Amino acid sequence: MSKFRYPVDTDQFQHIREEGKVYVDKTGLMYDLVNRYNYVFLARPRRFGKSLLCNTLKAYFQGQKELFEGLKVAELETEWKKHPVLHFDMSEMRNCTDIKDMRDVLSALLEKYEKAYGTQKRIDDFGTRFSQLIHHVNETTGTQVVVIIDEYDTPLMRNLYNKELLTELRSLLRGFYQTVKLDGAYLRFVFITGVTKFSQVSIFSELNNLKQISMLDEYSGICGVTQKELDSVLRPCVEEYAEAIGITTDEAYALLKKNYDGYHFSPNSEDVYAPFSLLNALNDKSTNHYWFESGTMTALIDHLKHHPRFNALDFDGAELELDTFNMPCENACTPIPLLYQSGYLTIASYDREYDTYTLHFPNYEVRQGMVKGLANYLMETDRIDQDATILAMTRAIKGGDLAGALQQLRSYIATIPYDIISKKEWMAKKNHEGFYKMLMYIIFSLLNSKVDTEVKSILGRADVVIQTKTHVFVLELKVDDTVDNALVQIDDKGYAIPYSADGREVIKCGVSISSEARNITHWRITDAQGNTLNEQKF
Repeated sequence: MSKFRYPVDTDQFQHIREEGKVYVDKTGLMYDLVNRYNYVFLARPRRFGKSLLCNTLKAYFQGQKELFEGLKVAELETEWKKHPVLHFDMSEMRNCTDIKDMRDVLSALLEKYEKAYGTQKRIDDFGTRFSQLIHHVNETTGTQVVVIIDEYDTPLMRNLYNKELLTELRSLLRGFYQTVKLDGAYLRFVFITGVTKFSQVSIFSELNNLKQISMLDEYSGICGVTQKELDSVLRPCVEEYAEAIGITTDEAYALLKKNYDGYHFSPNSEDVYAPFSLLNALNDKSTNHYWFESGTMTALIDHLKHHPRFNALDFDGAELELDTFNMPCENACTPIPLLYQSGYLTIASYDREYDTYTLHFPNYEVRQGMVKGLANYLMETDRIDQDATILAMTRAIKGGDLAGALQQLRSYIATIPYDIISKKEWMAKKNHEGFYKMLMYIIFSLLNSKVDTEVKSILGRADVVIQTKTHVFVLELKVDDTVDNALVQIDDKGYAIPYSADGREVIKCGVSISSEARNITHWRITDAQGNTLNEQKF
């Protein structure tokens, strides 16, 4: 049994502190934030600790000094002045299906504080009602009010493509949020969180005084667990984890990094781990994947359907300007803003000279969650058959038998329903090339080897690179084209050159896929010098 108690089932700061659960101290950053700004907006992916930060702020402003003993803020704060806190969790609207349900939820959120502070007068306009509540609380307590709005965008994102309901929802929320600005004299601090960046031209046009801290270097680690924190505060937890699963501490760090690290939220961001996944892994002594839920992939697929020209896996390694991926999702002409803001992609690097960012999947957990979700949607075949094929291909690859792996893949593709392309036309880009390339990328990405797709070289991108301890397989896929052209492209673009001197055997492979036959019809496998090792035509 673990000697540590992990907060895997709560985001309540008070419970975590009172019950002695693991807490990574963010209160120094919190103190700096509340003493520097009055109106703050923070965007972070789901399950990234935003609600815990909100609850920590709530306890701080309520003057619950005893909860902060031993934490950084206890060294910094001298007054501990108490403020009334109005805390609204807008994710309570996530299951609402019409505007009446949303009005009822918002009304209930206000009514809780109206009863607590003795203001019972009911007004239909939510902005006026919220304003009345703020004024009354301020007058009753003689103290400025703190407003915390967590997950402000949940109802908006749930209805992003329901134009009629979205219009009604904006109208409902506009007055509510506008109150926060108009009643500024009565407010000590306003903190708003969400997944997506607020839109200056929509409901937040009235809140143009919000300080957007989401991409400031100094606050990059305000949510999540940084590498420094894992190396120091959580090191005993990692040591216990390593002992429990029978590996060294260094191996445990590498395993956790591969699965849950990789998030960067600013040009010089700290290295950040996804806290929900990391803490669950430490608690369970496992490497399970926790971030994805069934509904998560459903929402992503729905979003991608509205951008039929784009392939979700094409964006891994994309180089973009900030405005391209950090704009409001509602205004975007590509799915990149949602993929970035929701945590499917993150900043890998920043080129200051050209002011561009490179985006990548943050870690193995997210990449595999994305790939498996797309596989289930795209292929519509029995999961047992899929898993058996992946296992057989993995064994073949690890044994250096690329031809065996391709034969397994070919047999599996033959089981995919005949009409699937027409059903998935949004992925096929209205031709077969997009569909088959996506299909191949997904299947190769499911292998339990080091697999990369769309790997950059100086002159282009290799379709698939598979790395094992002994081999590097470089594959180029062609739809309704020849393996000769595929192999020429590998050589002309220098796809194999980065691996030529690392001691492993480099294998090149051209694969031809026929849209008419709906399968692989030809492959040729060569060594690094171009000598044919295996060739099959069907």
